[in-house]
Amino acid sequence: MRKYSWILALVGMIWMSFISSPQKLTIYLIGDSTLAAKSASAFPETGWGMPFANFFSKKVLVDNRAKNGRSTKTFISENLWAPVVSGLHKGDYVLIQFGHNDEVKTKASYTPEEDYVKNLMKFIQESREKGAIPILITPVARRSFDTSGKVKETHLIYANLVRELAKSASVPLIDLDKKSQELLQQYGAEQSKLLFNHLEPGEHPNYPEGKKDDTHFNELGAREMAQLVLKEMRTLNLPDLSRHGNLMLEKGKNFK
Repeated sequence: MRKYSWILALVGMIWMSFISSPQKLTIYLIGDSTLAAKSASAFPETGWGMPFANFFSKKVLVDNRAKNGRSTKTFISENLWAPVVSGLHKGDYVLIQFGHNDEVKTKASYTPEEDYVKNLMKFIQESREKGAIPILITPVARRSFDTSGKVKETHLIYANLVRELAKSASVPLIDLDKKSQELLQQYGAEQSKLLFNHLEPGEHPNYPEGKKDDTHFNELGAREMAQLVLKEMRTLNLPDLSRHGNLMLEKGKNFK
């Protein structure tokens, strides 16, 4: 009898440890290919959400739901948003970055400006209804320079829509369009290629013909963009988040 009592006590302790363990804080990422996780066949193309997931302690789960080619419209219509909502808990974060595919009129993913704002507002409202905290992010800059070597604005209209919505809806904003432009300007027209998926023919087996992609990042570029996002998050003094940074972040390493 004493043997069974010991077993029951042990089972009870294990059960109590599960129900008393605090739930992990989850940061959901929703958006397009610039932050999405990539398959091995796409390497060295890297979404900034991939290194971003390594910036936090084990108390934080980064759940990257971003998908290649998606806009606010198709993220909703393809039922990619509904599972995020169903999994949200109070205190979770939802980082929202769309625009690359919304703004291109020749794509099926094209979303007119009015609908773009409505879709972003849907993400915001439904996140808030679950007690989660939405954060709007302007679309990250494409690599584009004028003849004088000055970086060019590549998302002017849609980035401004995000800025205006963040202000009117009182949503925290990370202006990644602006910050990434500043970073590209620091690198310059030629050296900024080092951040993107630029490959010469025969340089990588995934791209035998080479690649000149001024939208998608390589590992270095993704890490640089992820650091910009995290740095801006820290300046927002978001509730419950600052205490979860790992030692690398607390010491400020890898930040300019």
